[in-house]
Amino acid sequence: MFKLNNKKNDINEENLFDNSVREVIVERRSGFNISEVIIIMIIAIMFGFLLGNIVNFVVFDKNDSSSELSELVTTYDNIVNNYYKDVDKEELIDAGIQGMINYLDDPYATYFSGEASEDFNDELAGNYEGIGVEVMLSDGVISISKVFDDGPADKAGLKVGDIINKINDTDITGKSLNDVVSLISGDNSKSKVDINITRDGKPLNFEISKEKVDVPVVSSEIYESNGKKVGYIKIDLFSLNVYDQFKNNLTALEKKNIEGLVIDVRDNPGGYLSQVRSILCLFLSKKEVLYQLQTKDETEKVYGSKKSIDRNYPVSVIINDESASASEILASAFKESYDSHIVGINSYGKGTVQSASDLSSGDTYKYTVQKWLTPKGNWVDEKGVVPTDRVENVLQDGETLSYENDVMLQTAISVLFE
Repeated sequence: MFKLNNKKNDINEENLFDNSVREVIVERRSGFNISEVIIIMIIAIMFGFLLGNIVNFVVFDKNDSSSELSELVTTYDNIVNNYYKDVDKEELIDAGIQGMINYLDDPYATYFSGEASEDFNDELAGNYEGIGVEVMLSDGVISISKVFDDGPADKAGLKVGDIINKINDTDITGKSLNDVVSLISGDNSKSKVDINITRDGKPLNFEISKEKVDVPVVSSEIYESNGKKVGYIKIDLFSLNVYDQFKNNLTALEKKNIEGLVIDVRDNPGGYLSQVRSILCLFLSKKEVLYQLQTKDETEKVYGSKKSIDRNYPVSVIINDESASASEILASAFKESYDSHIVGINSYGKGTVQSASDLSSGDTYKYTVQKWLTPKGNWVDEKGVVPTDRVENVLQDGETLSYENDVMLQTAISVLFE
């Protein structure tokens, strides 16, 4: 993958994957239940096995509801063998799975096949195979806007501001960001990328090896407020690598003797439940409830993991209407169990938890398995987390967000020591 930043349209994407996770993944399975066994049997047909031979090895118990799945196999067989037109077997299977997902009438139930599945999994994994840069298109020129620390591009010597001229001897003049992405990451058979750039008016050539790149989803800095040091941590996504990045940034800030902390989850669409829980356990002990999980049959309170926590400095959290799911779990836990100020506007309002499962084909499906509740048992679905300090940023046309005009950030810092 190659991370993009199209300044004109304010897009920040990876392989054009829409960054709208808005979910908590409670688990990811790679095993198979009886339904999936039937699907695997069907997939096997595509590789030359006869349906009749396979079915002979499967015994259905008439008293078992799973025996009804035999009708699925029979229907598939009839369509493949008797339909008057040729049928693409793989697309037929995709349609069958999609039909089951659609039946649920669940806005967060989705079936990803092929490249969409890879994009979804890579987004939440927090890493990808590539060179580790962000690029932007401005006035017809494609340049490097960010180089990931210790990534292949960083090691090779690429720098922010480098103008890209050629990729693998292909002139990119007039090409779109999509074209550039295809040139860099489209051919998976190539382990290296040749890039020609211009820096300070001079052409330079780089041969860069593709590697597994850890996507930075956490950033931090320090602000001064009335003579006190305030740490600031921005979390972009609760991917599988977010806890390690958060802890490393927090440790670095604490070494500089911060007296308060602002956590910013604006525009954060969600991610893994395990990651937000691990982050909360840095601040809340076994005595405090982090959140609650509710199924059809029971409600479980989830507590911190440690007997005691040394951190007792004030924390405020910034949210907006695109802060969803895992972001809302974090904000509500700090609000109700840490007595933090929550600054901004009502969050997105997604109070459900999804389970994601990977099929042997590489496809992925997910569906809702639980509700999550705040520590005090509130359900924020379609309502969102209500801030304790309602503040909204209003930017003028063409104005970009900075500390000087970020009223939410300024407020989150000022309320820390009230």
